[in-house]
Amino acid sequence: MKITVKRACVIYALILAFVIGVAILMFDVVTKGESWATGKLSRHFSYETDISEIIDINGKTLVSNSDGERVYIKDVALRTATLHVIGDRAGKIDTGIDTLYSVIPDAYNIVDGVYYLKSEDLGGVASVTLNIDSGANKVAYNALKDYKGCVAVYNYKTGQLLCSVSTPAFDPDNVPADLDETLEKYEGVYIDRVTRGTYTPGSIMKIVTAACAIENIPDLYTRSFNCDREYETGDGIVRCNGTHGEQNFVQAMNNSCNCAFAEISIELGAEKLLEYAESIGFNQELYAGEIRLTTSVFEPDKKSRTELGWAGVGQSTTRTTPAYFLSLMGAIANGGSGYAPDRLRCFNTSSGKELTREAQIIVSLNRETAAKLAELLRSNVRDEYGDNRFPGLEMCGKTGTAQLDGKDSHSWFAGYSQREDLPLAVVCIAENGGWGSHAATEISNEVMQYFADNPQAIS
Repeated sequence: MKITVKRACVIYALILAFVIGVAILMFDVVTKGESWATGKLSRHFSYETDISEIIDINGKTLVSNSDGERVYIKDVALRTATLHVIGDRAGKIDTGIDTLYSVIPDAYNIVDGVYYLKSEDLGGVASVTLNIDSGANKVAYNALKDYKGCVAVYNYKTGQLLCSVSTPAFDPDNVPADLDETLEKYEGVYIDRVTRGTYTPGSIMKIVTAACAIENIPDLYTRSFNCDREYETGDGIVRCNGTHGEQNFVQAMNNSCNCAFAEISIELGAEKLLEYAESIGFNQELYAGEIRLTTSVFEPDKKSRTELGWAGVGQSTTRTTPAYFLSLMGAIANGGSGYAPDRLRCFNTSSGKELTREAQIIVSLNRETAAKLAELLRSNVRDEYGDNRFPGLEMCGKTGTAQLDGKDSHSWFAGYSQREDLPLAVVCIAENGGWGSHAATEISNEVMQYFADNPQAIS
């Protein structure tokens, strides 16, 4: 009898567990079904199609279909400036819209499950509308001049990527004959440097080190740091680009002092720095829409104090991609929430249905830390670089100089505007552009001024 009761209890427990499991599954189907069906891992639930039009945020048609042929906008400069956003005819730019969405994700509802955009009721994809302002891309492309590099601007409150330019580029309607032969001139021409470029960050990495220090060194703001151009680590030397003498933490950030930040990095230690960097996106798989960003890599040396010091100031083996730092700027500006930069505004079907998606957060900061970083970045511009470099923009930011062996340094700028009517962040790298306070800063200002003068794209 006792054995029978025990067996019955076991059976009832199994039935209860089964019922609970089914209930959980049904709840997930209702609440998460769309993301399962149309997500990155379900791309086989889709069909191949031609997008009839790609339109920028202002309604300008950048590319369309005509008798089975792809027709680009007549403006040569716009065609070139939007190359890495739209893609090329050969499909070699794998992050281009034409290449990414040659297979369009299907739609989904709880009743029908996955359904096809080409069905009779929807009529197929008529067009794709971008967040990109092609006029801003044109300004950014011209501002980069002969530099290889990239510029990106996004609305940090919405995640809308309003400007994205990568150079070198070419006119997709007049492809240079030597494109695949002239390595130096067209090096990396098929790579969208905004999302796939990987660079030594230089001093913009001090933002990450500063954030970790703010949360882990209690007397950070009351202590002083000495810089006599060299910092003895115990097993080597970290050199600074200036002699700053005695300085507090804010001044060390303004001066972008390698000595101070090497000292801070060594005090924090490799494990704590690594843990913090990974908590905000380093060494992680991050996406901007359907584009997988090149992973930002932080691997501080746990044995060499000197290499640890260099890693904390943005040298050594540290690498990042510009899109990541754009989102980090967004997190600081937005009180801790950094959205992924998204080029896509919506799919538009022939029947008039508009398919959109929500912005995704890929960088998260402690709110108090974000506020303190905002004060530091505002101080950098106001007290060090000068507001005259960004007239009327109320900019916060950090320059970076990524030092290279035997070549001119890469010039970085990452920042954002504090103006309520201009909630934009910007990142720029000018390869071999020298000091960060020169090329990248000037380019960033030029593009930001475009949006200040043309606010219609900011929504």
